[in-house]
Amino acid sequence: MVPNFLKIIWFAMLPIFELRLALPLAYFKYGFNIYESISLSVLGNILPLLPILYLLEGMVKFFSKWSFTKKFFDWFFKRTEKAFSETYMKWGKLGLIVFVGIPLPMTGAWTGAVASTLFKIKPKEAFWLLVLGVLLAASIVTTICLLFQNLATKWFL
Repeated sequence: MVPNFLKIIWFAMLPIFELRLALPLAYFKYGFNIYESISLSVLGNILPLLPILYLLEGMVKFFSKWSFTKKFFDWFFKRTEKAFSETYMKWGKLGLIVFVGIPLPMTGAWTGAVASTLFKIKPKEAFWLLVLGVLLAASIVTTICLLFQNLATKWFL
C-alpha cells in the first residue's frame, strides 16, 4: 500500500491536477495538517519542473514524428501561447508567476513550464519564477480550503 504522503506528492506532480487537487486532498481527505498539506503539495508540484524545462524541446521533437502526438503538441502549444501571451505582454517574465499562481484550469506549473519554453525564458530563471507561482497558488488554495472549512463548520456542523 502506498503511504498517503506519497499519494499527495504524486497527485501534485500530475499535469492538470497539480497542487490545486493535491492540497485539498491532503487536508480534507487524508487529514494532514495545513502545513503538511502545503509542504507535500508544493514539493510534488515543483519536482517535475526541472526535467520539463530542460527536456521539453527534445521530447517534442521526438514525439512529433507521429501525427497524433504532433497534433496534440501543436494544439497544446497554440493553446498555451494564446492563454499566456497577453499576460506576458502586460507583465513580462513576472507574468509567469501570476499565470501559474492563479489556480484555474490550464494555468499551473506544467503549462507555465511550456509557456516559458515558448517565450524563450531560460530554464534556470523560469524555474524560480515557476516556484514563486506555485507558492502563490498554494497561498490561494490554502486560503480557499480554510475559508471553506470555516464556512462548512458554521453552516453544516
